[in-house]
Amino acid sequence: MSGSIPCPDRPRVLVLFGGRSGEHAISCATAGGVLAAIDRERYDVLAVGITRDGRWVLADDDPAHWVIRPGHLPQVADATAQVELVQGGSRVVQLVEPGLAPRQIGTVDVVFPLLHGPYGEDGTLQGLLELADVRYVGAGVLASAVGMDKQMMKVVLAGNGLPVGPFRTVRADQVARDLPGVLADLAGLGLPVFVKPARAGSSLGISRVDDAADLPAALAEAAQHDPKIVVEAAVVGREVECGVLGGRDGARPRASVPGEIVVTDPAHTFYDYQAKYFDENSVRLSCPADLPPQVTAAVQDVAVRTFEALDCEGIARVDVFVTADGQVVVNEINTMPGFTPYSMYPTMWQASGVSYPELVDELVQLALNRPTGLR
Repeated sequence: MSGSIPCPDRPRVLVLFGGRSGEHAISCATAGGVLAAIDRERYDVLAVGITRDGRWVLADDDPAHWVIRPGHLPQVADATAQVELVQGGSRVVQLVEPGLAPRQIGTVDVVFPLLHGPYGEDGTLQGLLELADVRYVGAGVLASAVGMDKQMMKVVLAGNGLPVGPFRTVRADQVARDLPGVLADLAGLGLPVFVKPARAGSSLGISRVDDAADLPAALAEAAQHDPKIVVEAAVVGREVECGVLGGRDGARPRASVPGEIVVTDPAHTFYDYQAKYFDENSVRLSCPADLPPQVTAAVQDVAVRTFEALDCEGIARVDVFVTADGQVVVNEINTMPGFTPYSMYPTMWQASGVSYPELVDELVQLALNRPTGLR
């Protein structure tokens, strides 16, 4: 269990994971990868988990504790003592136990927030860290919020001249009030369509709809995760991803070599939650993607421009479609992508010459070298 007094000669990194979203277990697995890779001789590490009901607790910093195994999903267990960040620029971390005075356990220099989805990747946590005046890895408040909201992301990207596919936004109350009107509007997208919670990740709640009769059920499934729903026209093309890493000292962000996801099992009509995390034999990840040089360059250019359009920082993965004629269409951006050693983001950087431990170190250094507040 972590929580020892920090070494004054090493920056202290608070690795934060778990959380209230449906991606709790994926966040824990991501944390396991980072805890295994971070250089303990260079950094003092404090592992803090957020339980499913939002309590911050000291967590086991043994990476093996957070591995996804058959029949087992890791999760942050509750504890009597709660971890708090003291606001006001002190960067103090303290333990609070019922009936006892708060006990300081040191200060923190940077937070590595490995949370996915709402209450972690959507700007809420980033706002808390800004208020506490603690530096952190990854996108700031606005970029995190826009990147999490698929509707707003598409609006911002289109406004910056980046290609996005046709889509509609639907609210759950609209569906309840006027389902025929909603379906009539969605008919303009044609078929197939993808129905998605607007502010969820890891493909949770996403349905591919090939028959209009299945739309009501798909809308209801998405609404289980978010009352705001995005319905996208299918874009025919190859699913390609590209990692982006922030630049130092005013330099432009850097793009990795692209990778491609190929779903090989007909039981999965797209790269869904089950295929991502529990059925690895159903997909093939090709990295680098077998693309013509000019298409590779176009994917990397679109990825960097997407990162810049949202004013991202540190880390992002940009997912695109490459059509048969070589056009690149943005699907979405993930401002805190899956980050286990086998996830696509670190895999693409590994193929680009940056190892997983080097990538973790670079992200921490980028965060240490930027201030909180306006920048």
